[in-house]
Amino acid sequence: MAQEKHDPADGTPFESVIGLEVHVQLKTKSKMFCGCENRFGADPNSLTCPVCLGHPGSLPAINRAAVEQAVRVGLACGAEIARFTKFDRKNYYYPDLPKNYQISQYDLPISTGGGIDIFVGEEKKRIGLTRVHLEEDAGKNIHVEGRPESLVDLNRAGVPLLEIVSRPDMRTPAEAGAYLRMLRQVLLYLGVSDCNMEEGSLRCDTNVSIRPRGSSHLETRTEIKNLNSFTNVENALGHEITRQIKIRSSGKDVIQQTLLFDPERGETRVLRGKEEAHDYRYFPEPDLAPLHLDEKWIEGLRAALPELPAARLERFRGAQGLSHYHADVLVRDRDLADFFDECVKIHPRPQDIANWIVNAVKEETNQRGATVREIGLTPGRLVDLVKAIEGGKVSKQKARDVFKAMLGAPDPVEKIIASLGLGQVSDDALLRKTVEAVIQANPGAVEDVRKGKKNSVNFLMGQVMRETKGQANPGVVTRLIQEVIG
Repeated sequence: MAQEKHDPADGTPFESVIGLEVHVQLKTKSKMFCGCENRFGADPNSLTCPVCLGHPGSLPAINRAAVEQAVRVGLACGAEIARFTKFDRKNYYYPDLPKNYQISQYDLPISTGGGIDIFVGEEKKRIGLTRVHLEEDAGKNIHVEGRPESLVDLNRAGVPLLEIVSRPDMRTPAEAGAYLRMLRQVLLYLGVSDCNMEEGSLRCDTNVSIRPRGSSHLETRTEIKNLNSFTNVENALGHEITRQIKIRSSGKDVIQQTLLFDPERGETRVLRGKEEAHDYRYFPEPDLAPLHLDEKWIEGLRAALPELPAARLERFRGAQGLSHYHADVLVRDRDLADFFDECVKIHPRPQDIANWIVNAVKEETNQRGATVREIGLTPGRLVDLVKAIEGGKVSKQKARDVFKAMLGAPDPVEKIIASLGLGQVSDDALLRKTVEAVIQANPGAVEDVRKGKKNSVNFLMGQVMRETKGQANPGVVTRLIQEVIG
C-alpha cells in the first residue's frame, strides 16, 4: 500500500500534472525480431546476430510470443486491442542503437485506452492509459571509471519491449508511485516480465508540468528519463515539481527539456532539449508486414486472464472481510495471495489465516529470500496449526515455536506440539487445583479482584501461567478464577 507523502504543490496556487511512460522487457525466450536468446547476465555481446546488429541484408521476423504478451497486457488494462497494427522505424543516432533506428509502433499501437486502478491509502482512483505498443530495446552503454572511452554491450539490443503510456491523470508523486507499483503487480500476475528494476527490465520516464489549481489545460512539461526505482520516481517528481513552482512563482516560464535525476543529490539536471515525434522521422517498417489480429484468438486470451490485483484486493476486503492492510500485503505477492486462497478453501477463517501469512509466513520468506512454497509449508499444514489454536491444543504464544518446527519436520502438527511439550492444558479439573492454590496463596490480590480491580485478575492469571509453565488455556483460567473467587 502506497503511503501518502507530502505533496510539494500543497500550499501553492499550483497543482502538478503527471504522466508516466513505462518500458517493460518481456519475458520471452528469444528477442523481438530475431532468434537470439533473451537473457540477462550473459557475457557482453555474446547474444547477438546479424539481425539485431543491423547488418546489411538481414531481415527481421516478428516474435509471436511477444505479440501475445502485449495483447494480454492490453486486455488486463481494459484497453481496445487493435485488429490491424503495424511496425514503424523510429530514426535516431545513439551508440547503443546499432541500426541507427529502432523498430517501434507509432500511429497504430497494439492497444489504446484502458486504465489501472490504484489505491493511495485506501482511496481508489483510476489512471487512464493512452496506448500500449511494442518495440525493440536498445543496447547498453557502459562507462568505466578512469577510461576516456565508453563501451557498448548489445546483448539487450532487440529484446522485446512494451511501452505503456499513461494519461496525465496523476496529481502527486504518491499517486505516481502507487500507479507504478500496481502496474508492476499486474505485469507480474500476467507473468509477462520479471519487472526487475535493478536489472533494467522495468524502467520509467516521467512527464510532469504544473498549472494553476483548478485549471484544465496542460502546460509546458519536462521529461525525467530512466528512473529505476519507485523511490527515485517519487523523489524525482517531488524535486521537479518544487523546481517548476519556483520558476513560475518568479514570473518565468518552464522550458520543455529532457532531464536526468541524480539520486545522491536529490535533484534533476538537464540532459537535452525535449524531442517531438517529427524529430524521429517515423515511417512504416518496410521489412515487416502489418499484423492482422484474429478476434477469436484475442477472446481466447481474454478468457484465460487471471484474477488481477485490484479485483483481488477488493475481494479480500469485501467477501473475505480483511483489513485493507492485510489484503494489500497479500495481493502484492501473488504466491502469498494464492496460498491464502487455498487455505481459506480448506478452512474458512480468513482473518486468522491472513494474520499468520502476513506475519509469521512472510517473515520467514523474507528471511530466507524464498517463496512460500519453498520454505516447506503447505496450505493444509498451516490450517492444521490454526485449528490447533482454535481447539485449545496450543496457545497463540507457543504456536510460533510450533510453526518454526513445522518448517523443518514433516510430522503432523499435533505430534510436533507434543514433542516440544507445548500442548495447552484445558482440563477443568487439572487447572482448578492450580487456580485454587494460587488464590489461597494471594489473598490480597483476591480482595482486589472483589473490589473490581482488573489488573489483579491479570496478576492471578500470570501466577497460574507460571505454575503451569505457560501451558494453561488462558480462557479456561480466567473463567475458573472468577468461579472460585465468586
